[in-house]
Amino acid sequence: MTVSIEPPLAMLAEITHRCPLRCPYCSNPLELSKRSHELSTKVWLNILDEASELGILQVHFSGGEPTVRDDLTMLIKHAEKKGLYSNLITSGVLIDKSKLSSFVDSGLQHIQLSIQGADSKVGDYIGGFPGGHQKKLEVAQLIHDVDLPLTLNAVVHRHNIGQIKKIISLAEKLHAQRLEVANVQYYGWGFFNRKSLLPNREQLMEATEEVNKARDRLKGRLVIDYVVPDYYARRPKACMGGWGRRFLNINPAGYVLPCHAAETIPGLRFERVTDKPLSEIWYHGSAFEAFRGTDWMPAPCSTCDRKEIDWGGCRCQAAAITGRPDATDPACELSPDHGSMNSIAQNESKPSQEQFQYRRM
Repeated sequence: MTVSIEPPLAMLAEITHRCPLRCPYCSNPLELSKRSHELSTKVWLNILDEASELGILQVHFSGGEPTVRDDLTMLIKHAEKKGLYSNLITSGVLIDKSKLSSFVDSGLQHIQLSIQGADSKVGDYIGGFPGGHQKKLEVAQLIHDVDLPLTLNAVVHRHNIGQIKKIISLAEKLHAQRLEVANVQYYGWGFFNRKSLLPNREQLMEATEEVNKARDRLKGRLVIDYVVPDYYARRPKACMGGWGRRFLNINPAGYVLPCHAAETIPGLRFERVTDKPLSEIWYHGSAFEAFRGTDWMPAPCSTCDRKEIDWGGCRCQAAAITGRPDATDPACELSPDHGSMNSIAQNESKPSQEQFQYRRM
């Protein structure tokens, strides 16, 4: 089948892997890019030029912690100049009033602020950064003061999923327009720490009930996005809107990826934006073509009436659970490996004394 390829809607610009937080669920690879391997300011400016020419509409500055880079203000300003909607995904712990003002004056249009819990005890423990939670509250107030739209990102797992109700209340208090309650997706450090992070089904059901009640109560005031862990799903999600369809990611070293976790898939060859034009990589890169469209799909995906809805689910997850990136996503109840995922969820969500290992640079 001939695949019609449209320009990507968004680009995730991972400008660094450096981060003062040490979250054990970080989706970045276990082997993080060192500062010496990061792209220069000049290269990132060229990337923004190419992104605009390619037809990309949104750029999400991320990391690690993107505010560790001294040139972030310059990058935001250049994105504004090229007509790109700019969003900053940040822990907030390195932002002060002056730095935030420079971002806003340069054209920043939105901030996604992460929290690791509803209070300092839990938040600082999960992030491995003493004083971090209080700093986030102060930064959220600064964001409100400059009238910048705020999304609160709450990544939940066994250690904080019981705080859902308090997290929702915190989002209200901090004047967030949107709250993303995202159960950990088990790639990178999350996969490494899965046994100490995976919630049990009862915890998930209770959290889901709280989210549904809050959605009804706060309709029109706070948008709540809710991402359940695939380990308890019956159908796969359309990962990134489908492989190579609407999104691309550029890591700190300049490799262009179909999704932020694609490096976990063995055998894929990723190309660097310093070696080839971004448009050529998007339209013809071997990693993007590997699972684009539907021709690659095995049964039962190939005959499923949802194949152009979920696009076969998550390739990184299929590789992690089955060892085969072209297998049916085991999150799907029609997958022959669905039982294996259920067994993992049942066995690894049991209370244990096993402690997670913090992300380390």
